[in-house]
Amino acid sequence: MVLNIMIKNECLFCKIQEENYSKEIIFQSDYFYVTRDSYPVTKLHTLIISNRHVPTFFELDDVEVLDLSNILKKQKIDIRNLDDTVTAFNIGINDGKDAGQSINHLHVHLIPRRVGDIDNPQGGVRGVIPNKQKYIRRKTS
Repeated sequence: MVLNIMIKNECLFCKIQEENYSKEIIFQSDYFYVTRDSYPVTKLHTLIISNRHVPTFFELDDVEVLDLSNILKKQKIDIRNLDDTVTAFNIGINDGKDAGQSINHLHVHLIPRRVGDIDNPQGGVRGVIPNKQKYIRRKTS
């Protein structure tokens, strides 16, 4: 238990919430808060962060999963209202160190995409392993 408290006290996302960085939090629910990513992939790259200190999506209960879904939908609308050049989104979770999770506290990336932001967006999130992103579709009979 002491170890859990120590880890939580050192967690960047817990500190943001506990110290109530109101200028950084753009929306808050009972289960999550929302902020812009400090190292954005694209303009308005948004993070939805669990209020509870849990490392993984798979530890969320059903109520939290529903709230997360509602927040994603709301943020999509809000982002498009802020920037009408947004035409699509990538939604991603780095769940575990081997998946690239650098802060051991659940957070979901909502990354706005725009026409022409890269030459060929085919493969989308498959790009987490670069040589697997581009592929040729199999012909169906």
